[in-house]
Amino acid sequence: MNHKITSSQHISKNCLVCGVDNDFGLKTRFYETADKELIAVFKPLPEHQSYPHVMHGGISAAILDEVIGRAIMMTTDSNTFGVTIELKVRYKSPVPLGVELKAVGRITKQRSRTFEGTGELYLPNGDVAVEAEGKYMKRRLDQITDAEFVANEWFVSGDSVPEEICLK
Repeated sequence: MNHKITSSQHISKNCLVCGVDNDFGLKTRFYETADKELIAVFKPLPEHQSYPHVMHGGISAAILDEVIGRAIMMTTDSNTFGVTIELKVRYKSPVPLGVELKAVGRITKQRSRTFEGTGELYLPNGDVAVEAEGKYMKRRLDQITDAEFVANEWFVSGDSVPEEICLK
């Protein structure tokens, strides 16, 4: 299934999920779709292993938590995040290391201060390996960090933005 990409989201320097300077991070990039879904693209490394050649389940939970929590930026702005209240994760199959993976998140319910969403982590063949649903509190960056972070560590990636992303 092809998804038309409309824009990319900010990343940071040290985040485990998107941080470009985090040696152990996933270095994930996030792309907004025309259908108001958010796609995360990343490649897990040996440092993200649990069982041999399998990504740790906590990393799967982290990427899904991030892609759902960031989906709120599509309806607000690049400085509004979802802070996790609750996350339910269902593991369906092992997730391999060393291959490009994609996760998709979306908002399913929105209130003034909270929102809910769902997400899936896809294997390269298009099968869903992990599913999640969560509840989040809306928070602006200035409520969870300082101005120095926003000025020096929160930025648009210099990578080119694809026109489309295929989940298979």
